[in-house]
Amino acid sequence: MTDRELLQGIIKRDQAAFRLLVESHQQLVVRTCYSLVHNLEDAQDLAQEVFIEVLKSASSFRGTAKLSSWIYRIAVNKSLNQLKRSRRREAFSMFSVQDHKWTMKEQIPDPNPSNTGDSAMEEREMKEALHSAINRLPVNQKIAFTLHNYEELPYKEIAEVMNVSLSAVESLIHRAKLNLQKRLTNYYQSNLQ
Repeated sequence: MTDRELLQGIIKRDQAAFRLLVESHQQLVVRTCYSLVHNLEDAQDLAQEVFIEVLKSASSFRGTAKLSSWIYRIAVNKSLNQLKRSRRREAFSMFSVQDHKWTMKEQIPDPNPSNTGDSAMEEREMKEALHSAINRLPVNQKIAFTLHNYEELPYKEIAEVMNVSLSAVESLIHRAKLNLQKRLTNYYQSNLQ
């Protein structure tokens, strides 16, 4: 079934067409969302939202890009919205309201830190450092870098997803790599001292 036939089936609310769309794109959508939000449950929830959006918006798809590029764009947008919501929650999570007054919650350290699995802990810390560095990239650099390195999309398809030129994608990925190199070098230098 071609993209156009698949899209026509979805517009007509053909369940078989929608099922085929989900089956053929679900893993890519979940991976894309996960590469941006770094939480599997959130990524799976976002994937559901992506396919609901595809179902609702199928009739407005212009067909100027590939169907998969359009779905990627929806996944990226949903993921970025999720990140904005979670940042707002994090900003307010350190405060609590008691008797109509804002107070700061205490940061309580874990009294029993685990001494086992030092290498697993180091690996987890390295992943967290990488995810943190990626999350601090400017939005367009983050999207381009993530789609290229995690989803292994070619530059041309990233340009379609982001609606930018091929040279803009090349520049975004190059700047993202430089920024990540600088941030991670600083992180490792400060942790080795």
